[in-house]
Amino acid sequence: QVQLVESGGGLVQAGGSLRLSCAASGRRTYSMGWFRQAPGKEREFVAAISWTGGKTDYVDSVKGRFTISRDNAKNTVALQMSSLKPEDTAVYYCGADVHLTLEAVSSAGRYDYWGQGTQVTVSS
Repeated sequence: QVQLVESGGGLVQAGGSLRLSCAASGRRTYSMGWFRQAPGKEREFVAAISWTGGKTDYVDSVKGRFTISRDNAKNTVALQMSSLKPEDTAVYYCGADVHLTLEAVSSAGRYDYWGQGTQVTVSS
């Protein structure tokens, strides 16, 4: 079992920044990812980071604006979001893959555990 707790969401104006954090406890996690779901839309991949942190992947719409990082000593993964846009508004979820992989996994189906989500709202 893995418990994931996200924090750091909130309301920000367009162009602003937010930092999301996800604290994991329980089993070892390998790939960690952030996904988001806007009202009326399917959950979409945002960013992922490999176990060692050496590989990352981003959806094109956030490249250059978001940065994913992890601290395995603290069992945390963060998503630094800058130059936020109204279209970034969504509930953001942290996911954990507990199967051995050295990759940064972008497929939601590969993730075994999810946090409760944190709301990010970007006003124009």
